[in-house]
Amino acid sequence: MRKRPVIAATAAAAAVGTLAVLTASPAQAAEYRSALKVRGIQYDAPGRDSNSCSTGNTDQEYLTLKNYSSSATINLRGYVVKDAAGNRFAFTANHYLQPGDHIRLRGGHGSDSDKYNVVYRDNCNFLWNNDRDTIYLYKPSGSRSDVHSYTRSGSDPDRNGYITFHK
Repeated sequence: MRKRPVIAATAAAAAVGTLAVLTASPAQAAEYRSALKVRGIQYDAPGRDSNSCSTGNTDQEYLTLKNYSSSATINLRGYVVKDAAGNRFAFTANHYLQPGDHIRLRGGHGSDSDKYNVVYRDNCNFLWNNDRDTIYLYKPSGSRSDVHSYTRSGSDPDRNGYITFHK
């Protein structure tokens, strides 16, 4: 998103007839009001990409979602994750995130576990592009909870395939 400076001006007292210019500050993007946010993404699985269900590495590609609330527990049931091409994953089972807790949405097949903070997509295809993509997180109501775009060259300076969006 391009940031544009915002300049505010106010007229001083009419008797003086001067114009005061306040300091310029960049316009900020609107932050979604949601406790559940994308903490980070391992968009490029380590090693050579292989989506073979038996020997592939799609389980090494994951999205980390975190409950940033200080008091509310969030049930992930009904939340949807999408990419720019419209590929999607919907949480259909109850998964509860306590305040400050996180969960990793992994590719491949495995056993979902609240204890180990993991949910598998049960799909051996890679969801995230290695060069660029956009991550959309939708609430059960259909409104956006969070969104982030990335590029390998612009968002991942160390090129390790992992990007942090929220600390």
